[in-house]
Amino acid sequence: MTQDMDALKAVVTGGSSGIGLAVARMLTARGAAVEVLDLQPPEGAEPFAHTRCDVGDDASAAAAVAAAASRLGGLDIVVNNAGIGAAGGVADNPLEEWRRVLEINVLGVVRITRAALPFLRQSSAAAIVNTCSVAAVVGLPDRALYSASKGAVQSLTLAMATDLLPEGIRVNGVNPGTADTPWVQRLLSAAADPVAERTALEARQPSGRLITAEEVAAAICYLAGPDSSGTTGSMLAVDGGLLGLRPRPRT
Repeated sequence: MTQDMDALKAVVTGGSSGIGLAVARMLTARGAAVEVLDLQPPEGAEPFAHTRCDVGDDASAAAAVAAAASRLGGLDIVVNNAGIGAAGGVADNPLEEWRRVLEINVLGVVRITRAALPFLRQSSAAAIVNTCSVAAVVGLPDRALYSASKGAVQSLTLAMATDLLPEGIRVNGVNPGTADTPWVQRLLSAAADPVAERTALEARQPSGRLITAEEVAAAICYLAGPDSSGTTGSMLAVDGGLLGLRPRPRT
């Protein structure tokens, strides 16, 4: 992997597992200095630092970003990846759960970005990448709350890209399809028939399989890096064709 991110400094929220961990590893492999902001550290030794951070708490988010920027010597890249899932229709979750998910998935992006902006404004290669979801743009069953939160993240991404364009700060997002992550594994484990549920999830994507965390990470790293210097306000789908393709059913 090319070392095209030498001297760049990055923070990745939710970077201790799943997509965030794959992003942190990939950014590090490309030469960036990386700090993961997460409630828990990654399992095992990793070639990057970790700072405990609750993106749902104002003080914790601000302190974690400031500490990371101090240790790294500034910030060039912010990956807003931290988020939680939710299942059910519009009436299936209590309002307390709606508030909790929106607090983390949407306001978590706001908190981290606000705290990072003073440092990004000093960078000549500033980039923000938000992990959204294909659920923001297609109607998935039993995902009302999660879809609402990710729809807000997509709209926020575009608004941020517009507002920050004059300052030279690029803002983009990725819309993964169903990815083979620890959260999806927990959903499958809780299903009445995990094998049948996984088969259904795989069949929903035209590619016929789940997306890997590394595939999403590659898209995030592209949007965060110098190869995409002319790209801002874009949402990159990594969804196995779910958004745009309508192939004939396999026989």
